Amino acid sequence: MKVLLFFVALLYATPVFAADKMTLLLDWFVNPDHGPIIVAQEKGYFAEQGLEVKIIAPADPSDPPKMVAAGKGDLAISYQPQLHLLRHEGLPLRRVGTLIATPLNCLLVLEDGPIQSPADLKGKKIGYSVGGVEEAVLNTILDGHGLTLADVELVNVNFSLSPALMSGQVDAVIGAYRNFELNQMDIEGVPGRCFYVEEAGVPTYDELIYVANPETMDAEMIGRFLEATAKAVRFIVNHPEESWAVFAASSVELQDELNKRAWADTLPRFALRPAALDYGRYARFEAFLFEAGLVPAQNAIADIAIDVSAK
Repeated sequence: MKVLLFFVALLYATPVFAADKMTLLLDWFVNPDHGPIIVAQEKGYFAEQGLEVKIIAPADPSDPPKMVAAGKGDLAISYQPQLHLLRHEGLPLRRVGTLIATPLNCLLVLEDGPIQSPADLKGKKIGYSVGGVEEAVLNTILDGHGLTLADVELVNVNFSLSPALMSGQVDAVIGAYRNFELNQMDIEGVPGRCFYVEEAGVPTYDELIYVANPETMDAEMIGRFLEATAKAVRFIVNHPEESWAVFAASSVELQDELNKRAWADTLPRFALRPAALDYGRYARFEAFLFEAGLVPAQNAIADIAIDVSAK
C-alpha cells in the first residue's frame, strides 16, 4: 500500500510541460477568413500540438508583416501579392503556409446596373482601396476588353468599397471580396456581380498566407501550427454546420447573417494542406508583377516562399 501511495504521489508531483507560446497577428478583425485558426483554438487542436497561440487583431492591416519582420510576432497573416512587394522592399519575410488558397478579389459592379461587361467601363469611375497591385490587376482585366487604365477614372474610396458602389459614387470597385461584399450587398437589397480576376488573365494566387521571419522563426513549431490548422480544415469540410457553430460561438460579433453567409462561401477556399507550396504559382505571380513594372527584377522563389514541412 505504501509503495502504491508513493507512486501516486510521484505521479502528481511530475511537472507538466508548458506549451510553446506563439503570437499570430491577423490581417484584420476576426472573420470567416480566419475559420481554421479559430476552430483550431476552440477545438483544442493547438493544445494537442503543444502550442499556446495568442491571436491578435491589428489596428492597421498593413502592420502585421512589418511587426513579424521586426521580431514582434511569430506569424502574420498577409496576402501573396503584398508579400512579393514587401520582399522587394527588403523585409525579411517568407510565406510559410497558406490559409485561403484562391483569390477572393474581384471587380464588382451592380447586378442590374449598366456595366454588363468590363468593356462597358470606358469613361466610368472605378473605386479602389490600395494602389499598385490592384491597378495591375485592373489593367489586365481591362486589357482583355480593349481598354487601358487611361480609359477609366480611378477613385480612392479607402476601404468603403461596397458603400461607394451602392451609393453611385463609382460604377465599379476593384479589391472587393467575393465572399463578403457580394453577401453584404445582397443583404442590403442591392445585389452585386463579380468579374473574377483569375478568369480575366491574372495568375491565380493565394489570397491569404502565413508569413514569418526566416532569420528568427522556429520551423518545427510553425509546422505544428500548420498541422493544427490542417486538422481544423478537415473538421470544417466534414462538418460545415457544426464548425460554423464552433466558430460563431467564439464571439458574439460573429453571430450575424453576413458572417454566416461568408462562412459558407469561404469554406471551399481554405487550404487543405496549408504547408504545401505551389512553386509555379509564386513564380507566375512574380513574373506578372515584373511585367507590370511593379518590381525591378524577379526574385527566386526561395526568397519569397518556403515549405517548412520539407525542413
